Amino acid sequence: MKVTADRTVCVGAGMCALTAPAVFDQDDDGIVTVLVTEPGDDSRAAALEAGMLCPSGALRVEE
Repeated sequence: MKVTADRTVCVGAGMCALTAPAVFDQDDDGIVTVLVTEPGDDSRAAALEAGMLCPSGALRVEE
């Protein structure tokens, strides 16, 4: 699995950080930060869910 984020598209909703806090965080402006680009098995489901929940489509989660 590979996780990336387009910070120019992020609207700072925070769904990613709430859903997968081991994979995503937010900077001081609320913009997504990817903490782990290749999540382990324990974070895969949460990372996929975060990708689906992102309201701006800023996240890309590829198997």
